[in-house]
Order: sequence, then C-alpha cells, then structure tokens
Amino acid sequence: MKQWRVVHIEEPELVFAHGQTAAHPKDGLFLYGPPSVNLNPKRMEVGVIATEEGLRLYQFWVKSINGTIASPDKGKEANKYMWPGFEAAFNASWPEQPYGYCRVDADEIATAIRTGMPHERIFKTVDIYEKALRKHLREEEASPRVWFAIVPEDVYKYGRPQSVVPKDERIASPIGIKKAAALRLIKQPTMFEEFNDEAKPFEYEANFHNQLKARLLDTKQVIQVVRETTLEILRDPDLRRRSLQDPASVAWNLGSTSFYKSSGTPWRLANVREGVCYVGLVFKKLEASRGKDNACCGAQMFLNTGEGIVFKGAVGPWYSESNKSFKLDRDQAANLMSMIVEGYKDMHGRYPKELFIHGKIEFGDDEWEGFTSTVPTETNLVGVQIKRQQEIKLFRFGQNPVLRGTAILVDDNSAYLWTAGYTPRLETYPGREVPNPLTVKIRRGSAKIEIVLEDLMALTKLNYNSAGFSDGLPVTLRFADLVGEILTAGPDGGRSWLPFRHYI
Repeated sequence: MKQWRVVHIEEPELVFAHGQTAAHPKDGLFLYGPPSVNLNPKRMEVGVIATEEGLRLYQFWVKSINGTIASPDKGKEANKYMWPGFEAAFNASWPEQPYGYCRVDADEIATAIRTGMPHERIFKTVDIYEKALRKHLREEEASPRVWFAIVPEDVYKYGRPQSVVPKDERIASPIGIKKAAALRLIKQPTMFEEFNDEAKPFEYEANFHNQLKARLLDTKQVIQVVRETTLEILRDPDLRRRSLQDPASVAWNLGSTSFYKSSGTPWRLANVREGVCYVGLVFKKLEASRGKDNACCGAQMFLNTGEGIVFKGAVGPWYSESNKSFKLDRDQAANLMSMIVEGYKDMHGRYPKELFIHGKIEFGDDEWEGFTSTVPTETNLVGVQIKRQQEIKLFRFGQNPVLRGTAILVDDNSAYLWTAGYTPRLETYPGREVPNPLTVKIRRGSAKIEIVLEDLMALTKLNYNSAGFSDGLPVTLRFADLVGEILTAGPDGGRSWLPFRHYI
C-alpha cells in the first residue's frame, strides 16, 4: 500500500502595479495599486438607481471613501485594515455626483414589496428598478460602466425567498392567483393572455437580487445591488454596531468589486503558466420545468489574468431524481465545450494549452466524450472533482489549526487540500471550527496532482467581490450556485455568454 504524503503548497503571490507582488490584496493595493491594464478606469463612471434618500446616502458614502477611514478598534486582527482612500488604492477618481441617475419612488417600493405572495411582490418591486433603468437607456446618452441599485431595507427584508411580511403590513394581491395554478399555466398556457400574464411573476425566482440581474442581462448593464444601510453605517452608530462589517471593510470590499465591475483588474495572479484555462460547471434545477427539461447548465471560464466569462448552456433533462445529480448528454457537453474553446480563441487568438474542468461530481462517460470531441488536439483536457467533506481531520501541536495550504497526497490522482487554516500573514485562522479540507480527484485526463493543488490555491485568491485574503473554494466553484440561480431566475436566462462581472 502506497504511503500518504503530507506536503505544503506555498501561498500564491498576486501582482500589482509596476510588477510588485504581495500575498494579500489589501497589502498590494495599499502599497502599489492595481496592475497597469488598458481597461482600468481612471474615473469611476457609476450610475445610481435609487430613491432620493438612497442618492443622498450614496453621495455621502462616496465622499467618505475619497478620504481615509480608520481600522476598527475591535474584531479580529485580520480585519484591522485602515482604508487609504479610493484613489490611493485604485489610482482612479470617484466623483460624488453619479454618472447617471434613475430615480425610483420610496412609497411605490414600500407598497410593491408588501403586495401579494412572494413571487408577486418581488416581481413588482423589480419592475420599478427595471423600468427606471430601461427608460434611462432609451432616453439618455450617459452610459455608466456599473450601476448601483440601492435598495431600502424593506426590499432586503421582504425580497428574499423565505422572507415573510408581517400580517399588519401585508397588502392583498389584486390578482389572487395561487402558486400551484400559476405553475400549471406556465407549463400549459391558455388561449387567454390575461390569465397567462397573471402567472408571469411565478416564472421568476422570488429573490430580488437574482431576479433583477436576470431581467437586465439582455441590456448588458453591470449591476451592483447595495442596501441603503450598508452606505449609512458611517452616519448611524446603531447601524455600525449591528453591521457585520466595519466602515473600512465595506470600503475595501465594495470599492474592489466596483473597480472590477467597471472593467478594472484589481490584481492578477503571479507565477502562472501561459495558456491555461479553468472552467467551473454550473447546474441549476428549474422550479417551473416544462416536461423533461428540468435543469439549466452553464460554465464559468477563468483565465490566469483574472478574466471571467459565463457561458449559458441549454435547458434539458440534466437532473436525475434517482441519483440526485446533474449530467449532460454528449451533444450538449460538446456544444458547451465548443463555446468555451472558441471563446478562449476569440480572446487570445489561439486555443488553450491546458484546460481544467472543475466539477462537484464525477463526469459521466457520455458527458466526457462530448467535452473531448470539441477540444483541439493541442489542448490537454483534465477533469477534476472538488468537494468539501468531513471524513478526515488533521491536527497540529499547539493551539493553532493546520496551516492553509497543507495537503495530503493520497496517490498520483487524489489529495486532500486545506484551503482554510492558520494563515501566517494574518497571524490567525479566520474561522471558528476545525477546518475541513477539499477532496481533490483527477477523474479524467492527465496532470500532476501537485500542479492541480497549486492552481486551486491560486484560484482561491480571485474573488474580486471582496478584498479578503482568500476563499475556501476556488473561484471556478465559489460562485457556481449564484451564477446558476441568475441563469434560471427568469424564463430566458439572458445571452449565450457574458463577462463574469454581470453575475456577481
């Protein structure tokens, strides 16, 4: 029996301005700024969809992040970072006056978010924001790079799937159709359009964030949903006490994602191999499925530069109730992979040298045959299964948990990798429980397991949605569920492909 080996994968470095490197995004941005990329904005062109109060909060918040914000007095040392100011961190100005403004009415929102069943009230509330933006796109010339959809706290409280409006605040539905009847109409529409229209809200997910993004994908506008209370924490001490994040952390995280969504590159991976492409598979079961077509598929492609593209696949019978898992047939796997490799070629003028597919479950024989049928011969295709588990624990002497980057090599094709653990740069473990590893198995193709683990560690540092040190999952899988939810949040699901920034 081959003996298991314990190794340590070094912490990946990130590249910033002037080719300088650092392990922590905040260190690199604080000291050097983002890497020099042609698409990096010099001025933030941010549009705002908000109530009058939301606009005031936005302007106050932008003014605050143009200056310094002190690090928090309390909390973990890992989070005690001061904010140096937006231009100091990202080498771009952020004017207080928005590049475009779509006013929405606070009273209209308060009524809509309390009217009828969850699907109906969320559909009506999204309508308000969607119509305001589409009106702007028809009538105005200003084209912001990213839109802040700023929502009152009522939308956050009552605009989620499990949220409940208090009885004394509920407003009776003018439609009155029940969910079961609506789903029947969606599957088998009648010849009377007015009845079909009543069922329309039930074609969309009862989640304000996901539905708003899904319904605006066709506009190719990048949306950042922000709560009014997130922007208000500097002004209201009570909100600051309740907030999970301090004002400096909000500035780091919201500043980073806004820069990225404005086509900027906050940081890049250092020491990467040329011509490598990483793909995460996306599946989502449909709530209102028609016949055997019960799920949507897609893929997220990430490059070593940090660029990300989401490809939308077809709706089909991909979900098996007996196995509780998703599998593509040969034709759809081939179509999806064709979009990926051709998309890569369009961006780089050549096919990738290596293409790693990351999935949470094993790849089926027909599925893999479909993938390989459209990959050019010069591309090494590798299928890697990655999942969290609790079947093994690793402890070290002393009070600190296992080091981040520790790996147990089981054999040439499988390993356990701790992407969470004690992190020397942070001088702490940013977690509460004994960290669990990822189970990593090369299921198809050929690659060195050590290289696969190094890549996974690097991909935990490409979450531009925050400026945190790292994630527990590689970016190929970190947002898979969210992307799937947006792809299936409406009946259309948007364009065949769009940059990743449209989905997070």
